[in-house]
Amino acid sequence: MKVLAKYNIEPLKLIWMIVAGIVSAFGITCFLSPMHLYDSGIAGTSLLLSQLTPPWCSLSLFLVVLNVPLMFYGLKKQGVAFTIYSVFAVVVYSVAALIIEECIDLSIESPIAGTDILLCAVFGGLICGAGSGIAVRHGGAIDGVEVMAVIFAKSLNLTVGTFMMIYNICLYIICGLIFHSWIVPLYSIVTYYVALNTIDFIAEGLDRSKSVMIITEKGDKVSKALMEEFGSGTTIIPAIGGYTLKERTVVYFVVNRFQIARMRQLVHKADPHAYLTISEVADIYRSEQQ
Repeated sequence: MKVLAKYNIEPLKLIWMIVAGIVSAFGITCFLSPMHLYDSGIAGTSLLLSQLTPPWCSLSLFLVVLNVPLMFYGLKKQGVAFTIYSVFAVVVYSVAALIIEECIDLSIESPIAGTDILLCAVFGGLICGAGSGIAVRHGGAIDGVEVMAVIFAKSLNLTVGTFMMIYNICLYIICGLIFHSWIVPLYSIVTYYVALNTIDFIAEGLDRSKSVMIITEKGDKVSKALMEEFGSGTTIIPAIGGYTLKERTVVYFVVNRFQIARMRQLVHKADPHAYLTISEVADIYRSEQQ
């Protein structure tokens, strides 16, 4: 317990890493592996290598051998807590995958989706993405390529998403060249797309709201109308128009998607010339009043 406290390791987050590892293992073994589909990153690479090497070189072995060194390589940039969470999640991932492979015959078809390759691609991506999203949401990662993307993308003048995309495209091209078929790599792209969206959905929040910035000459009136209607506070920021050099007010406000239409009506009723921008936000955190 002293070690956990020293590095700010939270037991609840370790439990979430266990959940992430088990969920990912279920997705990759019960949907992707039987149909020889490929997940993204190290998971996809591990699947490919496990198919090209002797039986003792299993998927579980490659998940640990390839992921753990990358996690430790990112220790300095990502921090001790992140590395501990990530390595722990990967170990759980590997052990869970080994147990599932030993208990269920996965050599012919998926035990759930049979030989339907599209179902396996979609639900394999969905479940594996859910596992990765849980890990990311709670302070870890379950794939070493994500860590490498964070470390090297900037120096290569790439975004993290572009780095990951290039890695995965290269992986799928190699798979197609090795097996002289592009059907499975193309279905694997479906898996990657579904997984990517699932990761974003879980990691960034299930209940997305909208942030609104209202540029107006009647800040007090607009702010009062919004607070009275929705029962939540606004933030008022003094501003100056860049073209007119006149004083303006920026009213910052957060609404859910069902309140947008009513919010627009209120703002334009209070100030017909108000300028609005609406952006999507993920989780909203409120600190307690002191």
